[in-house]
Amino acid sequence: MSALVVEQLLNGLQFGIMLFLLAAGLTLVFGIMGVINLAHGSLFMVGAYAAALVAQASGHWWLGLLAGLSAAAATGMVVEVAVLRRLYARDHLDQVLATFGLILFFNQGITMLFGRQPLLVQLPPGFAGSIEIMPGLPYPSFRLLIIAVGLLVALGLYWLIQHTRIGMLVRAGATHREMVRALGVDIRALYTVVFGLGALLAGLAGVMAGPVSNVQVGMGEQILILTFVVVVIGGIGSVRGALFGALLVGVTQTLLSGFVPGWLRQVMAGSEADALGAALSSMGVYVLMAVVLLVKPRGLFPAHA
Repeated sequence: MSALVVEQLLNGLQFGIMLFLLAAGLTLVFGIMGVINLAHGSLFMVGAYAAALVAQASGHWWLGLLAGLSAAAATGMVVEVAVLRRLYARDHLDQVLATFGLILFFNQGITMLFGRQPLLVQLPPGFAGSIEIMPGLPYPSFRLLIIAVGLLVALGLYWLIQHTRIGMLVRAGATHREMVRALGVDIRALYTVVFGLGALLAGLAGVMAGPVSNVQVGMGEQILILTFVVVVIGGIGSVRGALFGALLVGVTQTLLSGFVPGWLRQVMAGSEADALGAALSSMGVYVLMAVVLLVKPRGLFPAHA
């Protein structure tokens, strides 16, 4: 296997892990609370901005990490209490309109406070270099850190959902919501905790994305569509499905964008090949989703199977 293929596979794994951090929170919220939250990408942006600003002011990336996680989780719980709690009994169209309004609110708020100039985030100390993972193939150590963090989060979520009381309530609330309420469980508090956890995961994704790409207004909407694709492929409400769906989408898009333009340059001009290759690479993920839904209409690992 060539070094280029290995590098592209690692890039796809890293991108897939980033999508998983977003999709895990999104699928928990939708699977348990039944809320379509278009503003999930805004929580991703809040975490990225909080981390970038604190890291720049203090000079410590790890302090920015704590700030990003705290800001995203706190913002998510405030949004749940102030806005989403009023929408549980409403239909999905009302939820879509309300959370779309939140997107505009957060984007304009960030613009008014910090402007539209992108923020540059320095790599954390100790992760600014590369590691030679095979002869002749150095790979950025920070991207390997993202992969490691994502896998640890996946293990932590598995333990939380399968082996703790909160996880038992989460699983029960996803399938038998009224029964859980009848047993005396405070559903409001449970929903706030679940939404806060989803927001924290989105904030973690934003913090990890900061040094890889610029922190800017609207960065959440750019990745939100792919996150919904991951949720649909993996199965709504399934964290395991979110992990496998995210890795599948991340590797597919990265391999297509890395190799399709080169293949097309062999039969057409360079500029035309690049334009067509970019379009085909973007389409490939949606073709993948269509194929999965044809075979398994409820996704790979539906939570309510």
